[in-house]
Amino acid sequence: MTFGLLRYSLCTKFKLPIHYQLNFTVQIPRCRARKPLFNETVRWMSTKSTTKESKKLFSESKVLRLYSLAKPEKNKLICAVCFLLVSSAVTMAIPFSFGRIVDIIYKSDITEAQSKLIKICTILLPIFVIGAACNFGRIYLMNTSGYKITKTLRELLFKSLLSQETAYFDRHKTGELINRLSSDCLLVSQTITTNISDGLRSTIMVASGVSFMFFVSPKLALVGLSIVPPIAALAVIYGRFVRKITRSVQDSLAVSNQVAEEKISNIRTVKAFSQEKKEMFLYEKKMNEVLQLSIKESFMRGLFFGMTGFAGNFIIISVLYSGGLLVSEQAISVGELSSFLLYAAYTGVSISGLSTFYSDINRGLGASSRIWEIIDRKPSIPISGGLKPLTDPKGDISFQNIVFNYPNRPDAPILNGLNLEIPSGMIYALVGHSGSGKSTLGNLLLRLYDPQSGQVCLDKIDLKMYDPVWLHSHIGVVSQEPILFSGTVRENIAYGRESVTDNEIINAAKEANAYDFIVKTFPEKFDTVVGERGVLLSGGQKQRIAIARALLKNPKILLLDEATSALDAESEKLIQEALQRVSKGRTVLTIAHRLSTIKNADKLAVIYNGKIVELGSYDELMCIENGLFKKLNKNQVLTS
Repeated sequence: MTFGLLRYSLCTKFKLPIHYQLNFTVQIPRCRARKPLFNETVRWMSTKSTTKESKKLFSESKVLRLYSLAKPEKNKLICAVCFLLVSSAVTMAIPFSFGRIVDIIYKSDITEAQSKLIKICTILLPIFVIGAACNFGRIYLMNTSGYKITKTLRELLFKSLLSQETAYFDRHKTGELINRLSSDCLLVSQTITTNISDGLRSTIMVASGVSFMFFVSPKLALVGLSIVPPIAALAVIYGRFVRKITRSVQDSLAVSNQVAEEKISNIRTVKAFSQEKKEMFLYEKKMNEVLQLSIKESFMRGLFFGMTGFAGNFIIISVLYSGGLLVSEQAISVGELSSFLLYAAYTGVSISGLSTFYSDINRGLGASSRIWEIIDRKPSIPISGGLKPLTDPKGDISFQNIVFNYPNRPDAPILNGLNLEIPSGMIYALVGHSGSGKSTLGNLLLRLYDPQSGQVCLDKIDLKMYDPVWLHSHIGVVSQEPILFSGTVRENIAYGRESVTDNEIINAAKEANAYDFIVKTFPEKFDTVVGERGVLLSGGQKQRIAIARALLKNPKILLLDEATSALDAESEKLIQEALQRVSKGRTVLTIAHRLSTIKNADKLAVIYNGKIVELGSYDELMCIENGLFKKLNKNQVLTS
């Protein structure tokens, strides 16, 4: 389904020509089985809906939706079920054969018994071989299908995570999301493969066992199965508890994973402040919370399975007593009683298996609810879709009456009615106290966030109308704290473009003053691995590689968050020259902390209380008596 209403309202508001009226489609799985699972185009669903109808629909459909994940593997799973039927039939033939053997031993002489036993064993041996082969096929197909479903679910969840807007990650910790990708997805895939296999096997064995029990002796069957109704009622109550406690356990585990991930990734800071014991204590505290919830779950599991086990043993005792009486009355033979006892034992074990299956189903539902919340969530900022002009942008930027606060800090306004016009080809520097909103303007220009009111425009068109992929392809970014990935130098420089030649990478490195240290310092040169987040490089080296990465895109707009802050004086001079050279013909917005950066700007925009309070060249602002920029310079907020 296309976002027709949204498209119509946007195009009407901005009076765009018809060729700009594009379709926006998103592909996610649906719970209904009438259409292909991963090829159905549907509407995003918001998890924040509070209507009773939507909640009821989700509650009724979550089981079907859980098992719809197995639809791509249905052929393998059908084969596995067929193998399961055969192997279960072989298993349930054992009690019947055992009863026949007992009767042969009791009723035949030695010669006749030996002959009959050889005949029965000759028949049973190939049957058992077939059963073993079917067991192999069942387990192999179920496990491989489970791995594929886990892979598909993790890919689907990862795509949904990367599709979310930046504000989503401000509210959700990395460790929590990683836990959803790892343990939750694995638990859900096991629920719809291995657990289903065991559940079907138990169901078949219970049905077969009960049928044979009634076939041998209806009276004994009624005695043995009298305990089933109260156990079924107990199972329903227990299942509701398990579903709830499993969700709590998974949430607590996600929090503990977040603590571990955060501290390990920042281990140098932890060691620099000698906080190892403190972090050990915090992690131990989080794990204790997980342990307490797990103990609570284990207590209820033990209580439930203890009662089901007692019920199974009670069945055996009842059958032994009643069956002994029937044998003494010659109503049934010893072999029939033996068969009945084995069928009763198999049925008891299978009922216990059904209890485990029911418990695991509820655990899977508890884990899947968190996954569906992420998959169904509608991102407020799409990753693609919108205008894709055939020509490069001119580069005119305007911030019109911008009001903004970060979503996770609604009571802390950052920008309040800010207005700023940046003509194409001009270099503008943003100046202000720390926390005044300088970097926030850069985030708005990249459309990592949308303002609460006002418009950010490129060439007089709201950024919301542009395709984010097209927009980002024309903006080069160098942040104050450069982030590198744990690949090679070459891979990090080429990260912003699909197809890059070695000459382009080398030229970008030279422009960023990174070529010399890459070639002379690193034995493997551009194939040197930089480590996680570039930890094997110095701050200046990381910054220069980040600058090379931005320059490689040949963007029309440069966004520099004090790109030279981590460089020594000599390197800064060379980088400033390179930036001045590549800034020609480009629109440049730089967040300024140093005088060397400010003096090269055409205009300085001073931010105070969420607004632009002063705008002009360096000399013009320094001439304003009691001006804010002059005070900042005097108080050394700006460093030379």
